[in-house]
Amino acid sequence: MRISFLLHNGYHIGGTIRTTFTLAQELAARHEVEIVSVFRHRDAPILDVPEGVTLRHLVDLRRKSPGYDGGHPDFARPAKVFPRGDGRWKQYSALTDARIGDHLRAVEADVVVGTRPGLNVHLAKEARPGGPVLVGQEHLILDGHTYRLRREIGHQYALLDALTTVTEADARAYRNRLRLPGVRIDAVPNSVPAPSVPPADPAAKVVVAAGRLIPVKRYDVLIDAFAEVAAARPDWKLRIYGTGDASDNLRKALARQIERRGLGEHVFLMGTANPMEPEWAKGSIAAVTSQRESFGMTIVEAMRCGLPVVSTDCPHGPREIIEDGVDGRLVPVDDVPAIAGALLALIDDDGLREKAARAARTSSERFDPARIATRHEEIWTELVTRGHAGRAHGRLGDALHRAAGGVIDAGYSLKARIGRLVRRFR
Repeated sequence: MRISFLLHNGYHIGGTIRTTFTLAQELAARHEVEIVSVFRHRDAPILDVPEGVTLRHLVDLRRKSPGYDGGHPDFARPAKVFPRGDGRWKQYSALTDARIGDHLRAVEADVVVGTRPGLNVHLAKEARPGGPVLVGQEHLILDGHTYRLRREIGHQYALLDALTTVTEADARAYRNRLRLPGVRIDAVPNSVPAPSVPPADPAAKVVVAAGRLIPVKRYDVLIDAFAEVAAARPDWKLRIYGTGDASDNLRKALARQIERRGLGEHVFLMGTANPMEPEWAKGSIAAVTSQRESFGMTIVEAMRCGLPVVSTDCPHGPREIIEDGVDGRLVPVDDVPAIAGALLALIDDDGLREKAARAARTSSERFDPARIATRHEEIWTELVTRGHAGRAHGRLGDALHRAAGGVIDAGYSLKARIGRLVRRFR
């Protein structure tokens, strides 16, 4: 198959970029694969381009580049195709609308894969009979989107051939809350490669946490919990890795919290590490205290390195990754005593910690890229083979979908809306 991924910015770093590169690398052994990045802001991508995969861009943001697009008159005009509800809308423009549209109309591929809602909407709006199979990927969660974006998803996604989510819980949300006739909805988790470092030493007296420095990760709760750990086991340390958009203020707040709690010799803000594998391997327990997770890539990464994970049982990912009491622990969200107790249970029992570490390595093998790529291949092959029989083409069919199922939390009766639409299209 010829497979084309459409990515926001393949020259940056982040979970969606990393998992797309990992999947593309695995697929490239058997298929023709390209990654099309809407934006390019640097000469070389931060992550290595997978062997056998082509990476190209549509809009050049490098000021010193001969192809710099920042001065194009359409670059300053707001996007109309890319939906306002998508959190990246301000970065898009009339220029990106045109470039993405031109690309999708000309792309020679069997399967085109969008990797965020705004790009999935573009795919849907360019759906055409005889065109490539269109697959939208959801790397976040339906409930995490704004009402405005959920309405746009409801309007447009019926013209996709398939939608994949990273958890079964989110797949159920899409099936139950949206009516997308003919759209295949499957849960396919993100993949994480086998680590290139030896497994972590269960005897290491280090707890590791990693992720963007954003409020939803609740590192403040983790620091409070570790204050209880340090009081009982002062020889243990906590290392927190990560930066993020507008993270400087949060980092300063966390640093003040560490100082206020007298944890300067116990808790360390480590900044970014790339690759992260060697840092996971220096610990023996991982901690995740998020209020919500769309999946939980860091959980899988830690488990693959041999760390049992103490995680909040937040929507949606952790409970689909961790088997509570076997390869980690699930605790209530924002519950400082529960987090501290779960950490201490593993810290105080060397045998339990070692057993959980072995279980974590074994159970996390189900997220190996080869297994995940095979699942995507099965879905896409079936769709390519059947053609587009399930896609809701046609103005009336599309309009009826929008009235009957696409609009979320509609404000007037379904019967009246359908009647008006049928009269309009007679």
